[in-house]
Amino acid sequence: MRVISDNPRQTQLAGMALGRLLQPGDLICLSGGLGAGKTCLAAAIGRGWGAQPPLTSPTFTLVHEHGRNSDDDVLFHIDCYRLRDALDAMQAGLEDALSRQGPALIEWPERMGEALPPGRLWVSLEILGPARRCIRLKARGERHEGLLQAFQAQAL
Repeated sequence: MRVISDNPRQTQLAGMALGRLLQPGDLICLSGGLGAGKTCLAAAIGRGWGAQPPLTSPTFTLVHEHGRNSDDDVLFHIDCYRLRDALDAMQAGLEDALSRQGPALIEWPERMGEALPPGRLWVSLEILGPARRCIRLKARGERHEGLLQAFQAQAL
């Protein structure tokens, strides 16, 4: 699926729609260059999910855990920018965070290499202009294909 966002507000609306659909165990991989809008989209996904406190860039702590007021679920927000490869990811304990029951958002997921679980919704952000972005979504695995279909139905 491909979505063109003409401004940050449209990107946020798409993120909030996706966030409302997240279930425990869902894995969202946010890929794109510096300034592409990964953290903006992650924050909107968190807002749609109900994350408290609001998501910010976890670059210096690697993993942030966010609860929500409606239940005891936890959303994991992971930033792999400082990782080099799968070994770094394993040594940092990211497999433990991903094996827990809450949904997870990963920025710079390509840096996890083989440590990245196979089932996921891959979201690529591409800069088309100062505020314009192309957002591509691709699902791997039955669970995430269902998530993508639900997002498509909601977006249309």
